[in-house]
Amino acid sequence: MFALILAGGKGERLRPLTDTLPKPMVSVCGKPILEHQVTWLKAGGVTDVVFLGGYRWEAIKDHFGDGNDFGINAHYSVEDSPLGRGGAIKAGFPMVPGTENIVAVLNGDVITAETLANLSGQHQERKAANKSHLATIMVVPMVSPYGLVDMDNSGTVTGFLEKVEMDHWINGGIYLFERSIADELPDLGDHETETFPRLAAAGQLLAVQSRAFWRSVDSFKDLKEAEDNAGSW
Repeated sequence: MFALILAGGKGERLRPLTDTLPKPMVSVCGKPILEHQVTWLKAGGVTDVVFLGGYRWEAIKDHFGDGNDFGINAHYSVEDSPLGRGGAIKAGFPMVPGTENIVAVLNGDVITAETLANLSGQHQERKAANKSHLATIMVVPMVSPYGLVDMDNSGTVTGFLEKVEMDHWINGGIYLFERSIADELPDLGDHETETFPRLAAAGQLLAVQSRAFWRSVDSFKDLKEAEDNAGSW
């Protein structure tokens, strides 16, 4: 199985760590986020990883090389100029052999305890029931970034709630794509705003809900939470 990882992020909120590294190469618990992702992908049966690089992509190649030391085959698709996430995925798709019908795609800043085997199994099972589906996305609960205040009808505060799970789900940045989705991706632009809404309107997009540990490492706060919860993933 092949995987594509979007690994060109600048990670401006993680400066100065990202002054010389792309965001996915920031260290979490002593290893780059990408190395944790490669381990996760291997556990799910992935043999080949295409790193979709841009900003400071050489740091990724210097670390992974041909992938042999990490038990994978590493490939690199590098943007000459920014293509957007959807464009980067489309540009990397030709590196996936035509015999690969399902491809895992990850944002390069995501850490999760969910398993690729579960996501892939649900994708294939539900795809068999509806041949029109082109993609499955992992969705996670939306958690309020603010503390909530409980009060009674008189306005007396009765308590406080932190990290409340809302009645909504958000895109977790982990996908299973059918190979035929390549034609739906933009040459320049973002798949989340251009491709996914169109697939959703056509009934071609699936979602798998996950309450396993998940974190998108966008800030130092996220980085600390990922490290504090290392035992969960």
